[in-house]
Amino acid sequence: MRKTLRPLSLAIAAGLISVSAYGQSQSDVTDPAANNLPNPAPIVIKEWVTLPDDREWGSTAGVDIGPDGHVWAYDRCGGFALAGGCDDNPVDPILKIDRDTGEVLTSFGAGLFVLPHGIHVDDEGNVWVTDSQGNEAGTKGHQVFKFSPEGEVLMTLGIAGQPGSGLGQLNEPCDVLVAPNGDIFVSDGHSGQNEDPPPGSTARIMKFDSEGNFIMEWGEIGSNQGQFRTPHGIEMDSQGRLFIADRGNHRIEIYDQDGNYLDSYYQFSRISGLFIDDDDNLYAIDSESSPTRHADWRTGVRIGHASRDEVTAFVPPHYAIDGRWEGAMGEGVAVDGDGNIYSAEGPISRPTAGSGLTKFVARGNL
Repeated sequence: MRKTLRPLSLAIAAGLISVSAYGQSQSDVTDPAANNLPNPAPIVIKEWVTLPDDREWGSTAGVDIGPDGHVWAYDRCGGFALAGGCDDNPVDPILKIDRDTGEVLTSFGAGLFVLPHGIHVDDEGNVWVTDSQGNEAGTKGHQVFKFSPEGEVLMTLGIAGQPGSGLGQLNEPCDVLVAPNGDIFVSDGHSGQNEDPPPGSTARIMKFDSEGNFIMEWGEIGSNQGQFRTPHGIEMDSQGRLFIADRGNHRIEIYDQDGNYLDSYYQFSRISGLFIDDDDNLYAIDSESSPTRHADWRTGVRIGHASRDEVTAFVPPHYAIDGRWEGAMGEGVAVDGDGNIYSAEGPISRPTAGSGLTKFVARGNL
């Protein structure tokens, strides 16, 4: 289904469109974001989603595309950063959004989460969401939920409110992915990128069968192959290879489904989220690069192909903070069938009020 122009026209009339004209001029091959790379989605629509009951967006870091082409994302119930706004605000955090109009078609998940983090929609339309933090009462968090498209809980992984590395436990799960054969992969361990990780912190990939039975795991905190410093996102290409956003190590780590190391990509910077489309185009979103972490990189969406460590296109930040084009991209990224790109942005990257889900309209849809 082709994108209609009506929503875009309405956004222009409302003054919600901005076009990034920030040029890249550097030529350092280790800094692909500054190589005058083309921007395939230059039109920015900021406030295009209206939440139920006209509530305001809080933080978000996850977005995906369902089998019907519509957008799935979550709002942390008006909460921000790692504050866990869903524990004490019983509104629906999980949202199905019409990709053309921004209308919320379905919402659910009230009362179940502390801090939604990763979201994945499988081929059957089931929605998988990780809860990466626990509450003070020890009754919620550190779990993965599987929902039907209508919001029925079909499965849970982990023990509510009890982080750990024991049998059946998760510890700050970041993201989740379902393979075509039904196997489930969870990237677990959000605190591993800290200089001094809390005792018991994990940095691992966990594999379960389609019924939720544990199969295996691999990974620990570190910077060598087989190690991670926060495996923040996980995706799969058409060959069945697993791409891990190893954020603290500024790289993508690639494994087969049995945990065997295959390759590392370093040109995509400090990656928070990944998306691979049906043609194996690779989208990596950088929400954290800064002069103190890497002097040459900026936040944005770097685009290449899953077959090689090369960035060929770049969607830059859509506004500056204190005169610098940084901190203006989200942690989650998804791309619809027409090439429109969606960025799930939190309050650190969006200090201004408005939608936490930004849409970048592809050139061919203008």
